[in-house]
Amino acid sequence: MMQTHGDFDVALTKYRIVACAVPESPPLWNNIGMCFFGKKKYVAAISCLKRANYLAPFDWKILYNLGLVHLTMQQYASAFHFLSAAINFQPKMAELYMLLAVALTNLEDTENAKRAYAEAVHLDKCNPLVNLNYAVLLYNQGQKREALAQYQEMEKKVNLLKDSSSLEFDSEMVEVAQKLGAALHVGEALVWTKPAKDSRSQHRTTSASKAACFQQPLGSNQALGQAMSSAAAYRKLPSERGEGREKEERNIDE
Repeated sequence: MMQTHGDFDVALTKYRIVACAVPESPPLWNNIGMCFFGKKKYVAAISCLKRANYLAPFDWKILYNLGLVHLTMQQYASAFHFLSAAINFQPKMAELYMLLAVALTNLEDTENAKRAYAEAVHLDKCNPLVNLNYAVLLYNQGQKREALAQYQEMEKKVNLLKDSSSLEFDSEMVEVAQKLGAALHVGEALVWTKPAKDSRSQHRTTSASKAACFQQPLGSNQALGQAMSSAAAYRKLPSERGEGREKEERNIDE
């Protein structure tokens, strides 16, 4: 619970106490690793996650998290390795294919990235980020008609989520969606608007909005992966019309 709410230091203190009693627990080392990930101590995170992986080599959540951390560190070949392994054990999870596609995109394997996105779209029912990232890749490849189709699917999912609950969307995804909408000349019909800023909404994450849609390995940590995957895919989109040119090259760990 403390880890889910971002209290990583408190959670680490508790985990260290448990580690003295149960030093060979894969879930424990997995959670310790993701606490370090939340603190942006990526080398320590990988060390703990690899220990968890050694103790439980077939646990897809550990493999997922290793892929996520390597993706954050821009180690795309390693991310591809662990995400591919996770897919072998969890072949019906759309987000795994989406993150795999992000890794493939950065490895300049566009065709396989498209295949991974296509599988993610096929499996996913409610996560608009899957369609958004796919649309960005298609747009960057000059396939504007296909990008528009994915953008419209994203809009449908956003509308369904807005109708079913009073959720708020991650601001980075909103920004990418708005710029893609402007690039595709459909910005006027954009349904994904920025959330109102108040004391509560500032602490809301994307994972909370999708908790009922698909299983999440580690709660809020997944939202980090979603935001970063969005940033990774967003490289060539132009800035909004009428504004100055914005910085287009964005690091995945921003």
